[in-house]
Amino acid sequence: MRINRLSLTNFRSYPQLDLDFQPGATTFIGDNGSGKTNIVEAIIYLSFLASHRVSQTQPLIALGAEQAVIRAEIIKEDRTLQVDLEINNKKANRARLNQNPVRSQREILGACQSIYFSPEDLDLVRGEPTTRRDFLDKLLVTKAPRLAGVISDYERVVKQRNTLLKTRSPQSSLVPWNEQLISLGSVLTTERIRLCESLNPWSAQNYLNLDEVRQLEISYKSSTKKLSSDLEVNKSILQNRLEELQYEEVERGVTLVGPHRDDLHLQLGDFPAKGYASHGESWSVAISLRLGAFNLLKSEGAEPILILDDIFSELDTYRRNQLMNATSIAEQTIITAAVESDLPSGLETQRRYVVPGRVLMEKPHG
Repeated sequence: MRINRLSLTNFRSYPQLDLDFQPGATTFIGDNGSGKTNIVEAIIYLSFLASHRVSQTQPLIALGAEQAVIRAEIIKEDRTLQVDLEINNKKANRARLNQNPVRSQREILGACQSIYFSPEDLDLVRGEPTTRRDFLDKLLVTKAPRLAGVISDYERVVKQRNTLLKTRSPQSSLVPWNEQLISLGSVLTTERIRLCESLNPWSAQNYLNLDEVRQLEISYKSSTKKLSSDLEVNKSILQNRLEELQYEEVERGVTLVGPHRDDLHLQLGDFPAKGYASHGESWSVAISLRLGAFNLLKSEGAEPILILDDIFSELDTYRRNQLMNATSIAEQTIITAAVESDLPSGLETQRRYVVPGRVLMEKPHG
């Protein structure tokens, strides 16, 4: 998979930008604030219908505009896909696939698949469980776009249940939401557990490749005990746990059962990575998770675009070279960097230079 053309209209700092891409690696070089990350953010948004930088869509729309548009021509398995996405300020976003309107923007998920690295990846190790759950869920959606609906519906159910619990609504009003919580929650939990089991060997091997001493192991840490990769068993366990905690939920006014309370556990040798990993080890864990996700997708026949967003400046030479090796197995890699000296020596890449509002083929003078 690769992007052939990308067009942005009123997206972030670009009133209009049209780019052509070639296979292999392309690097956008520019000062901080010049707009280079805005380019990869647009590709990431097409992949997940979410930004890796902000939780709201408003910042994506240029100041004074009501709408931003991302258009991409994608080569996928010898087919050409045209994806158009309108990000609207005051109404629902709209999308088209090969010029045909789709009922929901989620129907374009899977057209563009990407794995991205960013300086915020340290939060995968040091941050809150929300960050690690988001990592798992984005990878799930990349593997199986239909799960985006499960995740979205589950979040809606939890929000509605919490509202009812806070207002101490009668138990009868909770019944339909309880059923959905169990149904959707068990699917999401089961898929996350299966994903962790598939991802673990890839991530562990990548960590070994970084010459780290301790062994990395990842596993799913649920707030409910004895959950597994068996969907029907998980339904029964979550149902029983919900019944056990129903009165405590009312007292606290919050949903206490379900995958929104779970975590991805990262273990280094005898210790959890969070709180015990050094700065260098934390970067190695983050790299191993992202590369593991890339390896897993490739092993299942996908060819995701590899995005390295301003990451080389954060890493030492050895870890830079490990990422550079990954570019050799990706059909397309898109890189951003503030200065050319941040790039590993030997990296074969087409270089483009970003100045505010424009992308140049040659390095600007002065």
